[in-house]
Amino acid sequence: MWGVMRRTLDFSRPLPAGWSELSPEDSSRAWSRFAERFGGLRPSIGPVEWPAIREPTPSVTFDLSVATATPGLWAARGDAINAEALRCFLTAFDDPEWVVLDWQHPSYQLDAAVHAATEDTEWRVSVYPNGDYYTFARPDFSEGTFGHPWERTLCVFGPRLVETLGHTLSTWLPRTRVDGQPVD
Repeated sequence: MWGVMRRTLDFSRPLPAGWSELSPEDSSRAWSRFAERFGGLRPSIGPVEWPAIREPTPSVTFDLSVATATPGLWAARGDAINAEALRCFLTAFDDPEWVVLDWQHPSYQLDAAVHAATEDTEWRVSVYPNGDYYTFARPDFSEGTFGHPWERTLCVFGPRLVETLGHTLSTWLPRTRVDGQPVD
């Protein structure tokens, strides 16, 4: 169904450069901040409960669905989104540290600068939601992304990321919601 994305790490291998696993205490604190910011996570495979979070203002949510008859399109789109997100993480912020939440899996801290500077490094968790709910956020959760695997959407939130990542993704992905409201 999803295909293979070239830059997603096999979890049996060591962590790639720039990635460190959060302690259980730090992970719990991060999930608490997430719940405060977004009203918790409402996981569901059915559209009646979508979106899975309270999307903040400013935010823009993109449709990631692709025609399944196009071989390789899913992987190419995922690689492009990951690369553009990494570029924006580094150009929009002086501090390269990000919190990465992977629902029902370990949480991480990502040093985006080290990750980007390491040749042929892989993503432990991708920005593109390839099977689970993924969040990349500043430590205070003021800016970041939230990927929904079943709705096949990516929410970009916070003023700097909406202006950078949101702007570039808008050039080739359809928008489904802006500030949590459906786009007509």
